[in-house]
Amino acid sequence: MTDSAQNTPYTTNNVGIPVASDEHSLTIGDTGPILLQDHYLIEKMAQFNRERVPERVVHAKGGGAYGTFRVTNDVSRFTKAAVFQPGTTTETLARFSTVAGEQGSPDTWRDPRGFAVKFYTEHGNYDLVGNNTPVFFVRDPQKFQDFIRSQKRRPDNGLRDNDMQWDFWTLSPESAHQVTWLMGDRGVPRTWRHMNGYGSHTYLWVNGGGEKFWVKYHFKTDQGIECLTQEEADHLAGEDPDRHRRDLWQAIEGGDAPSWTLHVQVMPFDDAPDYRFNPFDLTKVWPHGDYPLIEVGRLTLDRNPEDFFVHIEQAAFEPSNLVPGIGPSPDKMLLGRLFSYPDAHRYRVGPNYAQLPPNRPHSGVNSYAKDGPMRYEPSRTARPYAPNSYGGPAADTARFGDVAGWHASGEMVREAYRLHREDDDWGQAGTLVRQVFDDAARDRLVATVSGHLLNGVSAPVLSRALQYWRNIDKATGDRIAARVNGG
Repeated sequence: MTDSAQNTPYTTNNVGIPVASDEHSLTIGDTGPILLQDHYLIEKMAQFNRERVPERVVHAKGGGAYGTFRVTNDVSRFTKAAVFQPGTTTETLARFSTVAGEQGSPDTWRDPRGFAVKFYTEHGNYDLVGNNTPVFFVRDPQKFQDFIRSQKRRPDNGLRDNDMQWDFWTLSPESAHQVTWLMGDRGVPRTWRHMNGYGSHTYLWVNGGGEKFWVKYHFKTDQGIECLTQEEADHLAGEDPDRHRRDLWQAIEGGDAPSWTLHVQVMPFDDAPDYRFNPFDLTKVWPHGDYPLIEVGRLTLDRNPEDFFVHIEQAAFEPSNLVPGIGPSPDKMLLGRLFSYPDAHRYRVGPNYAQLPPNRPHSGVNSYAKDGPMRYEPSRTARPYAPNSYGGPAADTARFGDVAGWHASGEMVREAYRLHREDDDWGQAGTLVRQVFDDAARDRLVATVSGHLLNGVSAPVLSRALQYWRNIDKATGDRIAARVNGG
């Protein structure tokens, strides 16, 4: 509100009523008791007590920005999704984060980074929720909660604990590939702008003719990959724990908009059952020699949020937001996340979180959802049920009914998880160490892992951890053991 005489906004309460003072409570006399009728004071105190929503259990510390995604290559032969059609530009919101850290934790901890993108498409929001690594620690959602708890704080003393982490990792050999990424040179990105993003999971694409393909997403940073050494990361954790959040904001504010080029790997639908390892296993990558990268478009972030809490803290990304032309795969972790993420948003932000500014689609909403706390958009369905004869919306099965699932002989999920000839937990991690890392990178890996193990990891977890690395690569494991044992 503005006073026309002074052209200065005047303070109001939450419903626009002008307030009498910004500084003084209503009392009897100058020193008398505060009066209950000071409704503005009561409103301020009550609002303050409720300012925080529960932080995310995972990916609590992060930041983000708005931008656009522009298609630069024709991939319509693989998908009919409107967002990926030639010449299309779509508004986006991206959020980056650490996985295990709480609000206020340092941005430069050694931890995977979340890389989530919301595309505001003409057919609703499409969310691609991934990390800065192409793989993950576990392949089954039954173990996800346990994994996260092993990376969090001990219940007895409230401290993070390397012994707890290695206890879980060494009892979960499927973690080897991700742990090798984490302990390697890319374990701590220099900034969010200087890291790649990956959808990690396998997804289903369907083209206009109904033909199906399996795909993996790769966002390649146009700024180039840059990472921090452990010493740099430790120093920055004390000097500026908000280093990554600050960097993204300042880069965009200064006109240096970061960008990423999106590529996909495409696997013909019928290749999956007989591929040499399970292509839906979240702990595996598809070799580029088998399925090369195909450019799709460019993501550019060029607009900072006007209010961090409204647009970033309340932002809700969920893998279940799949638009026509895109569907899930039999990846067990992905299927578990289809439930887990929206359920977390309903708890954390409220059942009508989709009506908040960062989550509100830019296309029309014709939903039969109604009521609930903090709802402010009516359903506009004439009658709150379907089907009805009063002009309510009706599903367009002819256009959109063939996209969400997959069809194959037998039970696809069961078939996907039968034994493939190269299904093992150590092979790709060993390849990463022997063929991707150079000698200097292997030296740093040995130093990082041994330093981590020497910081509170106890027997018998320590002996399991040494064997874990020997299983990945015997020479590297022997070197780690020698350093840990004082050699």
